[in-house]
Amino acid sequence: MTDSKMRDRYAEAGVDIEAGKRFVETIKPIITKTFRSNVMSDIGGFAGLYSINLGTIKKPVLVSSTDGVGTKLKIAFMLDKHDTIGIDLVAMCVNDIIVPGAIPLLFLDYLSMGKLNHDTAVEIVKGISRGCKEAKCALIGGETAEMPGFYAQNEYDLAGFATGIVDADQIIDGSEIAIGHRLIGVGSSGLHSNGYSLVRRIFFDGLKMSVDDYVDEFGRTLGEELLEPTKIYVKIISYLTKNFQIFGISHITGGGITENLPRILPTNCQAVISRSSWTQQPIFHFIKKAGKITEDEMLRNFNNGIGLIIVVAEKDVQDVVEQIQAMGEITYQIGWIEERGPNSALRFID
Repeated sequence: MTDSKMRDRYAEAGVDIEAGKRFVETIKPIITKTFRSNVMSDIGGFAGLYSINLGTIKKPVLVSSTDGVGTKLKIAFMLDKHDTIGIDLVAMCVNDIIVPGAIPLLFLDYLSMGKLNHDTAVEIVKGISRGCKEAKCALIGGETAEMPGFYAQNEYDLAGFATGIVDADQIIDGSEIAIGHRLIGVGSSGLHSNGYSLVRRIFFDGLKMSVDDYVDEFGRTLGEELLEPTKIYVKIISYLTKNFQIFGISHITGGGITENLPRILPTNCQAVISRSSWTQQPIFHFIKKAGKITEDEMLRNFNNGIGLIIVVAEKDVQDVVEQIQAMGEITYQIGWIEERGPNSALRFID
């Protein structure tokens, strides 16, 4: 059987090799915009090559994370809008690797579809590229897979993989968090990429709403609100770790403050959080009321307007807040660290 006939038979089975080649050629200039001088390979090879310039890093430690976007993808499918979901993908990975103080270096993506839709796939990669440029990491490779019969029509899945670097002597692991330290919350952009299974159940199954419905409280349509990209915090942490002593960082993702903040606390420390110290976006009030969700459940399932918590010394609070605000971000002084008693590592107050 000739190569052309073999390709035709594979295409008949739902996998178009030639379409895949055309897609790679289309996205090359999009991806290369994220490259730094460290990138030693081109798109299309078997692996991506990245030369590590250690600079002032004496004891280099690589930090890695992998994640997806979850059922937020369903909102992109419903709106047929795919140019921002890649930002979410990058954010969910790089926001984790900055927790120990790492600087993102490179990113890889995995995109799988039943049948390759060239235009949709290009829009997805554009979003990933935008996220990588914001996170200052290079998109050095990835995988695009056609899996006929595996996904519903016009649906796909995404996964991302990020690698960063930190000096072993500069790792932020929370071990030096002490009584009297203060907690600074950095505002989220909304739901980010967590809780969407519950959100979809409330809005679409319970309230029978459409993504095109305009919601006065949001000032835009439901779909626009739900597809708001996850905020990327790389720039903030990169600056703060160079100019202040940061004792702990918590990415408020799945599990909310309730599950994520205790992960970085020493056994003798309890975090006290004032629930009235920050302003939540209307989406959270709407979800709570419409879904009849308790305050405890909200705090366990959503970020509730706080995407990142930073632990600093009391003397640095004002300077840190001012520097973050100068970068255009919203910050709140949301609590402090006290001695842990027989209760849990976290205590909420009004």
